[in-house]
Amino acid sequence: MGFKCGIVGLPNVGKSTLFNALTETQAAQAANYPFCTIEPNVGNVAVPDPRLYEIAKIGGSAKIIETQLAFVDIAGLVRGASKGEGLGNQFLANIREVDAIVHVLRCFEDDDITHVEGKIDPIADAETVETELMLSDLESLEKRVPALLKKGQQGDKESKAAAAVLGQALDLLREGKPARLTKPRDEEEERLFAQAQLLTSKPVLYVCNVDEASAAEGNAFSARVFEKAKAEGASAVIVSAAIEAELVTMPVEERGEYLEALGLAEAGLARIIRAGYALLGLITFFTVGPKEARAWTVNKGSRAPQAAGAIHSDFEKGFIRAETMAYADYVKFGGEAGAKEAGKWRAEGKDYVTQDGDIMLFRFNV
Repeated sequence: MGFKCGIVGLPNVGKSTLFNALTETQAAQAANYPFCTIEPNVGNVAVPDPRLYEIAKIGGSAKIIETQLAFVDIAGLVRGASKGEGLGNQFLANIREVDAIVHVLRCFEDDDITHVEGKIDPIADAETVETELMLSDLESLEKRVPALLKKGQQGDKESKAAAAVLGQALDLLREGKPARLTKPRDEEEERLFAQAQLLTSKPVLYVCNVDEASAAEGNAFSARVFEKAKAEGASAVIVSAAIEAELVTMPVEERGEYLEALGLAEAGLARIIRAGYALLGLITFFTVGPKEARAWTVNKGSRAPQAAGAIHSDFEKGFIRAETMAYADYVKFGGEAGAKEAGKWRAEGKDYVTQDGDIMLFRFNV
């Protein structure tokens, strides 16, 4: 299981350039005019994790299989999208299908690249997109909440609960705040809130697309974006799409030296993945053997049977137990046999909560 991030932003902020670089493809046509991306392009990307390569070496695995995540490059938005302007209706429909929004903001000056609003202001750009999403949600809830309230008054318990949680979201939207600030009281309200598929309920990662000289420390534009993210409880990272595009053209063995010369410890993809994982509350567990070492992604808090289900639904249905050890112990004691000898191998039941870095073997019966 991976996660699906929609790359959004105004036209000409570097969305498609970043998408091409991250997925190491030219699937999205990057061009200097609005709406060059007409259909959403999807790129599956292997999630690099040094721990996976380490356990593969220790376990003598013949193959390494990283977990995957998907990036969706969505057409640029303009003012009036919520009313169907530009590619508005299509843009909004595509947003509903993703788990998180990667909002690319232009944080660089370049007279050769036009800006749809005629000026460089990443905060105003962010607010343009957010406003269109809020207007769409507002229009939706102003129709739905009264209908739910009416049903609730007639004795429909689910409608009453939905009206309560979506009423909170409607109040926030009327105040100019995103629906993701809604606080459901229990699991049932969580379910009903998620079911509503509100555009502004999705977690947001702001990607500050800076010039090459600002890639290590950022600039005045990105500093303002980080302030905005902090105030909203969102996340932000600094990336130079130009550098990422250059990296793609280089042999893998030369990339480290290139990044080092620019004062960068890692590529932008790694930063986006780490921020994305934190944003969505995801963790990684591993399976390892002579045939393959493999990484799997589950939600933080997933119990052992759910982790087993990430591999195959039969594993979850017939779950008996999980045999597990921590990554640090596997490495420290030279593999499974050493970890067992040191008393670090454990048999866990259905209530065990999977930890990031766990190395697991599932016993099941179908």
